[in-house]
Amino acid sequence: MTVGFHAPLPPAPTGVADYAAALLGALRPFGPVEVASEHGDVDLYHLGNNPLHTAIYRRALDRPGVVVLHDAVLHHFLLGQLDETRYVDEFAHNYGAWNRGLASDLWANRASAASDPRYFQYPLLKRICERARAVVVHNPAAARMVREHAPQTPVVEIPHLFQPPEPLPQNEVARYRQRLGLPAGAFVFGAFGYLRESKRLVSVLQTFTQLRRENPRIALVVAGAFLSTDLERAVAPLLAEPGIVRLPHLAEREFWLTAAAVDACINLRHPAAGETSGIAIRLMGLGKPVLLTACEENAPFPQDACVRIPPGLAERDSLCRHMVLLPSVPELAGALGGRAADHIRLHHSLDQVAHRYWDTLCEHRC
Repeated sequence: MTVGFHAPLPPAPTGVADYAAALLGALRPFGPVEVASEHGDVDLYHLGNNPLHTAIYRRALDRPGVVVLHDAVLHHFLLGQLDETRYVDEFAHNYGAWNRGLASDLWANRASAASDPRYFQYPLLKRICERARAVVVHNPAAARMVREHAPQTPVVEIPHLFQPPEPLPQNEVARYRQRLGLPAGAFVFGAFGYLRESKRLVSVLQTFTQLRRENPRIALVVAGAFLSTDLERAVAPLLAEPGIVRLPHLAEREFWLTAAAVDACINLRHPAAGETSGIAIRLMGLGKPVLLTACEENAPFPQDACVRIPPGLAERDSLCRHMVLLPSVPELAGALGGRAADHIRLHHSLDQVAHRYWDTLCEHRC
C-alpha cells in the first residue's frame, strides 16, 4: 500500500507543517509514503483553517481519502476562498436553504469573523466530510462536529502527537533567559503561536500587567506573529509594559529553547474551533504547567495535569488567581507539569499515533 501524503511542510509557517513532518517520518517505516503523490492507494489530507490548505482541500474533494481536521471549524478558511454567491450557497448546503438570509448577514459582517462567536458555531464541514472515506480528529469536540455534519462518515479520534526535542542543556537555557533579560529567579509565563483574537491575548496582557505591579518577580514572554493588524495595534501599548518580552515567530530550535525557558504556558482559546493546540501538547510534554480554556476540546486532559480557565465572565478572575498561585507555590507548578508530562508520554507518543494512523489508512484504502 502506498500512501499519498498531502500537507504543508516546513518551512511553511504553521504548526500543521511541523506536525505533518513528524508524522511523515513516523509513517514511513510502515510502508511507502509519498508526498503529494498522484497515484497512492489511499490519500491522507491535512486540513487547517488557513490558505496554505487551499490546494489540499480541493484535491480532497476531487479524490476522496482520509482527511485530518487540525481545525474542525473551516468557516474562516472558506470565507477567504469563496465569493458571496458561492459562500451563501455553501452555507445553505450545510444548514438548509432557509438560512440564506443568515449567510448573507454573516458575509456582510465577515470583518468581525475572528471574534464573533457565530462564525465558530457554523463549522461548514459537510462537503469535505461527506466526501471523505474517513475523518481523523484530535478531540471529542471535533468528532462531534463531524458527526453532526456527516453522520455516515467514519470518525477516528487520534490524540495529537508529541515528538520531544533534542535535550537542551540547562546552562544553555539559563543563558538564553539572561539574553532575554529575564531576572534570575523570576517566574516566567509564556504565550506562543499565531496571535489572533481567540487566543485571549488582551485578557492575558491586562491580567499580567495588573499582577506585575504587585509582584515584579513575574515575567511574560509573548512569541508569535499577529494574524490581525487590528489586534496588533490594540495590544501594542500593553506589550510595551514592564516585564513583557516580545518575540517574533520562532524557528524550531528557538521555539524549544523558549519553551524550556518559561515556567508556565498560557494557552487560552475562545471561541474554540475544534482544535487541539500543538503548543499545549509540546509544553505539557516538556513538563510545564499549562493554563487552558475549559472546553470540550480540552476535555481529554486530566483535571490534575493542567489548569482549566473558564471562558466568559469568569475568565479574568480565574486567570488572575492562577497567575498568583503558580509563582507562589513552586511545588504546585512542578506537580502539575510532572503529571502533564506523564499524560503526554502515555497517550500522545509519536509511535502510538503513527500506528493509529497506519491502521486507519489500511482500513480505508481503495
